[in-house]
Amino acid sequence: MKVFNPILSGFHADPSICCANGEYYIANSTFEWFPGVELHRSKDLKTWDSVPSPLSTTTLLDMAGNKASCGIWAPCLTYCEEEKLFYLVYTNVRSWNDRPFKDTPNYITTAPSIEGPWSDPWFVNASGFDASLFHENGKHWFINMEWDYRFTGPRQFSGILVQEFDTKLGKLVGECHKVFLGTDIGLVEGPHIFKKDKYYYLACAEGGTCYEHAETVARSEHIFGPYEVHPNNPLISAWGRDDAPVKRTGHGAWCHSPDGKKTWFVYLCGRPLPGTERCVLGRETGIAELEWKDGWPWVKQPDGSLDNIPPAYIELPGNEPDILPGQGAVHAAETYTFTDKKFLADFKLLREPYDDERYSLTERPGYLRMHGGMSPVCNFGQSLLARRQTEFTFTAVTKLEYNPTSFQHMAGMTYRYDEKKQYLCVLTHHETLGKVIQVLSIMPDGFTREMEVPMTHQDASPVWIKLEVTGKQGWFFWSEDGETWRKLRPLLDPSRISDEFDHQGFTGAFVGMYCADLIQYQHYADFEFFSYKGTV
Repeated sequence: MKVFNPILSGFHADPSICCANGEYYIANSTFEWFPGVELHRSKDLKTWDSVPSPLSTTTLLDMAGNKASCGIWAPCLTYCEEEKLFYLVYTNVRSWNDRPFKDTPNYITTAPSIEGPWSDPWFVNASGFDASLFHENGKHWFINMEWDYRFTGPRQFSGILVQEFDTKLGKLVGECHKVFLGTDIGLVEGPHIFKKDKYYYLACAEGGTCYEHAETVARSEHIFGPYEVHPNNPLISAWGRDDAPVKRTGHGAWCHSPDGKKTWFVYLCGRPLPGTERCVLGRETGIAELEWKDGWPWVKQPDGSLDNIPPAYIELPGNEPDILPGQGAVHAAETYTFTDKKFLADFKLLREPYDDERYSLTERPGYLRMHGGMSPVCNFGQSLLARRQTEFTFTAVTKLEYNPTSFQHMAGMTYRYDEKKQYLCVLTHHETLGKVIQVLSIMPDGFTREMEVPMTHQDASPVWIKLEVTGKQGWFFWSEDGETWRKLRPLLDPSRISDEFDHQGFTGAFVGMYCADLIQYQHYADFEFFSYKGTV
């Protein structure tokens, strides 16, 4: 059977993979979305089940006030067989585009099981980001790229550092070694060290995280080098390859199968919205099999050849139907209700943990009562729950009851990339028209507010809001009975909800529920359900 790339669709960036206890585990970046680090597990590489995110408390992750695309960058998940412990290394980036500096504190937490409990974190260093760990003979080697603010351009990515981390002392010990300066691709980051036979292999991302992205591999008989670069470097890249099935390929990690016979490599990739160069779904996770030849890893293609182009799919044993992009992991069709917290497996919050007072399932049983938070451009205290967009074509619907009494009350649906790139369809109040619905567009080139449409029922009677996105266009609709729908202007441009539009970011499109009270931070909306149906 064939498993097509990407295996994790929608925003699943910077994958790290490990194999432990007969299972595979993948960790992904989450940036400003809470809880931190996305985890999936699989026994067969065919289907991937979500695991509760490990950084679910402010003790482990305090992101209050973080700017967009700060937060969790490139986590590294490893398993130490000697200690029977999972190690998670992560960066909580506090600033990244305030040149020339970056503030990148790195942490380590451990757990006996992938479900936790995760230990209180060790702070390790802040000299760079994309940190990882390599375990060998009772020692733990900490690896990170170094950021040098004194320069501009590629020279700021000044090399890869390796230093021992002592778990008894909870700190780095011994000499810090700069082991690799990168190649002429430039912008070396995302380092991981692996061991096979007599060689240490250093895998690094290079070329930035856009279309020039690549994964470089070098090897040495000594952990501190010197490292020689792969004879056909990069290991994988879609740059300059019009025939590549996915683009922006790079940043990745590999692990061996439980029997040691195969090596599986997961990597970052992106799929531009057809007819554009914008990856609305964000950076996703692809997979390839590595074949070892002359002591070097090579990407195996579906026809058995070895090349550095990302493969369209991998072949796995079995007669089951082929698994199309993302089908093995993400719910492409789901109706979420609010009788319990199971819906949170697919939803995330901005920067802060779920709060039973702000998001109550008990004040009105069967409903999610969302108390209004701050404005949609604020880095603090927004009341918002959203899930990833995982297909180019989808329909999202929610039903809510809301009785706004001020223009500063608003609740409804959000379709967003970050605070500067988002659309909202909200119920609000107009001084003469009463309860109205309108579409807000918040974009780098300006704020627009479409004409308010008065509701027939001026009380808290239910209103349905729907978003239909078909590739390069989208529309909001509203209904007062769930059957008769009215389209709302303007025509939306989903390609703006992407990394590539206007300013660089690192996440992807989300759709969900939103509520604001810009007077008292308490006026609430009751949501009865939220549904998402994507077309694979």
